[in-house]
Amino acid sequence: MKIGVFDSGLGGLTVVQAMTQVIKGAQIFYVADTKNAPYGEKTPEQIIQYSLDITQYLIDTHQIDALILACNTATSSAIAHLREVHPSLIIIGTEPGIKPALAQTVTGKIGVLATPATLQGEKYQKLAQTLSSQKCVEIYEQACPGLVQQIEKGEIDTPETQALLEKWLAPMRENNVDTIVLGCTHYPLVSRNIETIMNSKVSLIHTGEAISKHLLTLGMQKGHINEGTLEVHIHTTGEIHTQMIDSLIGTYEKLHLIEIKSH
Repeated sequence: MKIGVFDSGLGGLTVVQAMTQVIKGAQIFYVADTKNAPYGEKTPEQIIQYSLDITQYLIDTHQIDALILACNTATSSAIAHLREVHPSLIIIGTEPGIKPALAQTVTGKIGVLATPATLQGEKYQKLAQTLSSQKCVEIYEQACPGLVQQIEKGEIDTPETQALLEKWLAPMRENNVDTIVLGCTHYPLVSRNIETIMNSKVSLIHTGEAISKHLLTLGMQKGHINEGTLEVHIHTTGEIHTQMIDSLIGTYEKLHLIEIKSH
C-alpha cells in the first residue's frame, strides 16, 4: 500500500509515528508544506487549494492508494472537496477527539486546544454541539495562535512557549478540567509541558492511533496484506527543523525538498 500523508509542517509526523506502530508492508510519503505554514491562519479557500495541489502531487508522483490529512485545519476545510474530486482514493482526516474525551472525563469538564481555523470551522462546531448535547459536560475551548510556529522552530521548552501554554491552560486548571483534546497534530509535541502546567492527572487525547487503525481496516478491505517492512519518505516544500523530525521518526529515507505546482 502506498500512503500519502500531509500537514502544514512537522505536526503530522505524530500521526506517522502512530502509523509505524500499526502499519506494515507499505510506503508512506509525507509532505510537510512548510512553505505555506501555518494553515491555521489561512482562509478556507487557500487551504483547499494547497490540499488539492499536494494530493495531485502525491497521486502523480507516488501513485498513492490512500491519503491521510494529518492536519485538523486541512480536514475541516478541504476533506469534503477532496473526496468529491478523488472518489476512488481512501481518504482519512483528523478531527479533534471530543468523543473519546466524553467517554474518559470524570469531572465532566473537557478542554479543547486547537488552531483558530479548526475552532471556527463548521465541522468542529457541529461535532461539539452534537456530542455535548448527549452528555452533561462543559467544554473549555482555547485557540492557540502562534503555538504551531513555536513547535516548528523546535522551541518546545523555551520561556515564550511555556508562557503561552500557562496563559491558555490556567482557566482549565482552575476549573478542574481532567481531559484535554489536542485538536492539532502538532500539539502532542508539547504534551509533557501541558501535563506539568495542569499539575494534576490529566488525560490528553490525540488521534494518531485511531487514524492508523482506521487506515489498516480500510486498506485490508482493499487487499492490503499487513506484513513486511515499512518505508517512510519525507518531503518538504520549505525549511524544516530536522532535529525535530529525528526525534519523532527513528528511521526514514532521506529528506527531499520539493516544489508543488498549483493547478
